[in-house]
Amino acid sequence: MAPNDSAETNGGTNGGTRGPAAGRRKAARYIVPVAVAGVAAATIGLVPALASSGDPDLPKISAQKLIEKIAASDTEQLSGTVKISTDLGIPSFGGLAESFAPGGAGGKGGSSADPQERMTELASGTHTLRVAADGPDKQRVSILDDTSEYSLIHNGDQVWAYDSKSDQAYHATEDRAGKEAGRAAGKEAGRAAGKEAGRDAGKKSGHPVPEGVPTTPKALAEQVLKAAGPTTSVTVDGTAQVAGRDAYKLVVKPKQSGSTIGSVTIAVDAANGVPLKFTMLPSSGGKAIVDAGFTKVDFSKPDASSFTFTPPKGTEVTEADDAKAEHKAGKGLGDLIPGADAAQLGAGGKGAGNTKIIGEGWSTIAEITTPGGTGIPSKASGDVPAEAQQFLDALGDKVTGKFGSGTVFKTRVVNALMTDDGKVYVGAVTKDALVKAANSAS
Repeated sequence: MAPNDSAETNGGTNGGTRGPAAGRRKAARYIVPVAVAGVAAATIGLVPALASSGDPDLPKISAQKLIEKIAASDTEQLSGTVKISTDLGIPSFGGLAESFAPGGAGGKGGSSADPQERMTELASGTHTLRVAADGPDKQRVSILDDTSEYSLIHNGDQVWAYDSKSDQAYHATEDRAGKEAGRAAGKEAGRAAGKEAGRDAGKKSGHPVPEGVPTTPKALAEQVLKAAGPTTSVTVDGTAQVAGRDAYKLVVKPKQSGSTIGSVTIAVDAANGVPLKFTMLPSSGGKAIVDAGFTKVDFSKPDASSFTFTPPKGTEVTEADDAKAEHKAGKGLGDLIPGADAAQLGAGGKGAGNTKIIGEGWSTIAEITTPGGTGIPSKASGDVPAEAQQFLDALGDKVTGKFGSGTVFKTRVVNALMTDDGKVYVGAVTKDALVKAANSAS
């Protein structure tokens, strides 16, 4: 009989909500980015559906037990192939978008091997990845194309990235002291907290080392489960086979209305608790926002050669410090909002005092007052050419309400309302929810 049990997460202490889930609820909150274009990078990593060979007959398990199984999984060695499809509903502007990205097409001397640039490819389209891991110090992710390959290799304190098409490489050295501090924090406050501490310490090292872009179903599942709380329903909905492995299907849904996310289904390996497949569906229906899963997986120790790299003769190598200087010289997304600084946008930045959180859970909306209270330049202001104004108007929907008027910029996941008086309302919620929030705040 296929398992079918549930654990509705709530604020009480019912049997289905005790244990690790309570800790996750305390530790996790949505961090809502501001610029809609930046949302792609924030949700990056978040692949086509994999064929099933029939639903296996597995012992019944509760949602709480399955979550605990994922949390307790100590599998650190694996290799395999992952298929990723992402459709965030963000229009493609070709070279225009790149001109605003640091080190992009508009910059000089940017390396095509820089992970900060290349991993954003996973924000759209379908990709095949080859992955390998041997503990916390050795990982490799390769994006495979028809005639080329881009690889990101982490081995100890060394990070290498190589683009075979351009024959360019990127090299960074991690701050080992900072990394060890992150691990120590992880033992005290849990794996998620340890990762964040490690990232903060890594930033202090002065090297823009990639911050763990989710490229596997496990990484994606961790992001969703740590955000589960009183507004979330979690159930077990049958079984599946993924990459030849028997798995349980864990379904996570928002209890609230207004979210753009309808459900997340995670296929969990019945033997070792490793998430094998991750599917996020929109509340509006249609194809998956993200569909990521293994097509092949092996949990034995990968060959040591998977984590070694020596640049081929003649390869152009960019050091992390040089790339960091290049990023600083480039124009960022903050330039798209008049008077705004990229560092001022979003929680934790210099402008965090101008950010107010409305609601909770899946319906969380961030209200941000832009510096100077300046909205999008209008035709009447004469600040932008007619052609540019026409382009801006085409990007969003004009809306009005008690708050006044503004423009809603939409994707399939995150929407943002920018009012004419310089306020921004943004979240993984519908256009109607944004207008309602702006009206209530007026």
